[in-house]
Amino acid sequence: MQQFELTREFLDQLESLIDDGKKEEVSRLVADLHPADIAEILKELNNEKAQFIFLLLDNEKASDVLAEIDEEERAHFLESFPAETIARRFIDNMDSDDAADLVSSMPNEQQHEVLSHLEDMEQAGDIVDLLHYDDDTAGGLMAKELVSVNENWTVLTCLREVSRQAENLDEIYNIYVVDDDEKLKGRLSMKKMITSPTSTKIVNLYNPDVIFVKTDEPAESVALIMQKYDLVAIPVVDQVERLVGRITIDDVVDFIKDEADKDYQMMSGISQDVESSDSIWAQTKAKLPWLVIALFGGMVSAWMISQYEAEIALFPVTAMFIPVITAMGGNVGIQSSAIVVKGLASNSLSSKNVWGNLLKDLAGALINATICSSIIFFLTLAFGMPSLAMPITVAIALFVVIIFASIFGTAFPLLLNKIKIDPALATGPFITLTNDIIGLNIYLVTGKLILTHFA
Repeated sequence: MQQFELTREFLDQLESLIDDGKKEEVSRLVADLHPADIAEILKELNNEKAQFIFLLLDNEKASDVLAEIDEEERAHFLESFPAETIARRFIDNMDSDDAADLVSSMPNEQQHEVLSHLEDMEQAGDIVDLLHYDDDTAGGLMAKELVSVNENWTVLTCLREVSRQAENLDEIYNIYVVDDDEKLKGRLSMKKMITSPTSTKIVNLYNPDVIFVKTDEPAESVALIMQKYDLVAIPVVDQVERLVGRITIDDVVDFIKDEADKDYQMMSGISQDVESSDSIWAQTKAKLPWLVIALFGGMVSAWMISQYEAEIALFPVTAMFIPVITAMGGNVGIQSSAIVVKGLASNSLSSKNVWGNLLKDLAGALINATICSSIIFFLTLAFGMPSLAMPITVAIALFVVIIFASIFGTAFPLLLNKIKIDPALATGPFITLTNDIIGLNIYLVTGKLILTHFA
């Protein structure tokens, strides 16, 4: 299948066919497209035209497309469908994890109504089980569909069962082995199974070396484990190690993308998930909190400057370097915090090497501070200052600001992580705002001490 590129010409052609009610032509146009591509198309159309396309899809493809649509858009899209249609046309054809995600996005009343229309009670039970797990845990990521065999079965029995269970799966990544109590014992190689005599017991064939996670394992930890061991799927067990599901790499990639989006928005000073297609009010609500905080921070900076009005009036050139000091403090703080946040996210920064990283960052800050303060000292001299007091003031203030900003930028995300707050907050406006205020104070105090005595 070739990669699809959505163009304005394609959309215009599609909308024209929809307006003319040409179902066969529209169906032909989208028939060979991947569900993700169809979801992209639906996002660009109004609700009425999106439904026109959606109703032309077969049940299985419609379910796959629905799983690709963003949660908020999906909820809005499904408002016009009755509960019975959602249950029997869409959920019946979904994997349990996607079905649980869909149902969890609905109001409680609609959840009960949709689940009551499911004909497959086993699937309904699986969905209800999954709804009990937090979204950010292994239980919230897992699907119930998997292939498992009993260690006491023969290869012949195993082959029959694998064939039967595979009907519910798009891909078979692993065959898991359990005992009579459904406890996970290991994994079975497909090659070993089909090349062994049919009378051989599975207990003699399986590999007991299997990596698994428990249902309450944080989703972030699951992603790190799968990355570390290059796994495309990982089994999930309950607290007594009974096999209850599996997580595949596509679920982990979706989680990582969602977390990256959240962190990026937090780093940008956006307080909640927001898209360019959202309403003006939704975008405003997401942006306004940090803008208000920044406004008050700016007022604090203005008040601080007013406290040194006499000194600034006596040495007006002092005001010229305020933007340099605040900008350098903010930049250094963001650089330091970004490195720490990245280390925490990738698990490369552990409790064993925290102090080593802090010392390394401090050593780097000393080098950077020395170089930058030396540069600004000579640049300030180039402005033709009447005495050395001003270049010395700016150089010393910048040196101290860089050291402080580096230490604060490193320590603050570690502190947030310690108290279970997302450290990505540290790389956003908070770190810039804090360093602006404290850096400005350092500069003005330094100027007061040096300029009033030596200028």
